[in-house]
Amino acid sequence: MKRTHLPLNGLRVLDAAARHLSFTRAADELAVTPAAVGQQIRALEDTLGVVLFRRTTRGLELTSEAEAGLGALRGGFLQFEEAVRAMQAGQSSKSLTIAAPRDLTEKWLMPRLAEVAQADGELRFVLIAADDAVDFTEANLDLAIRWGEGPGEHEGEALESEGMVTIAAPGASDAVIAWPGAPNGEGHALVRVADAGLAIDAAVAGLGRATVSELLAARAIAGGQVSVIGDPQPSRFGYWLVAPLPQWRQAKVRALVDALTG
Repeated sequence: MKRTHLPLNGLRVLDAAARHLSFTRAADELAVTPAAVGQQIRALEDTLGVVLFRRTTRGLELTSEAEAGLGALRGGFLQFEEAVRAMQAGQSSKSLTIAAPRDLTEKWLMPRLAEVAQADGELRFVLIAADDAVDFTEANLDLAIRWGEGPGEHEGEALESEGMVTIAAPGASDAVIAWPGAPNGEGHALVRVADAGLAIDAAVAGLGRATVSELLAARAIAGGQVSVIGDPQPSRFGYWLVAPLPQWRQAKVRALVDALTG
């Protein structure tokens, strides 16, 4: 019999009825009616092609065919329980693997993870640099952070931001610091860098003005290293915490998402 065709519900009823030698007490244990227990046993007998119980003047008795399989059946249920405990133990792991763009990891994620770790000293993080779409199956990821208009095909939650801001160090020139994806393009610029994180570093160094996500520049702004020039510019793009539904439902992932968005 193929595993996909195993009558697991009927086998569970058989185990209960065999222990109690009573359909009524088995029904109480399983929170069903005695009639439902009887139906499950008859269906199981039809599937297996054997008689499992006989009624005698002394009550319900197991047949020799039923007794022959009970030991293996109960051993199998014990293994099922061990498998469930093992999976739940993995669920309670304190290790999280996170994929995020390098500049976001440096400017925003690592400082936030340091704060999260202070509240729970058992947490462990594995950080993976990923600027494009990531394969959760191949990378064995728990969570990813990506730039876009939404979570895409996954579950997700946005990281709050005021949009894009133009920043510069005190006394810096009006020269443009360009980087791929900058809203002001990569036209005439004093310096071109690889990402928004390096654009922030260039602005802090006094090389000119950079337009970047407010989320990435927040610490440099709060620390007085740069000032915001003009008003923030709304953007339809932003950073999203994303994961497939199974990972998204994990308690440790939900706790981290709440910590990062709280």
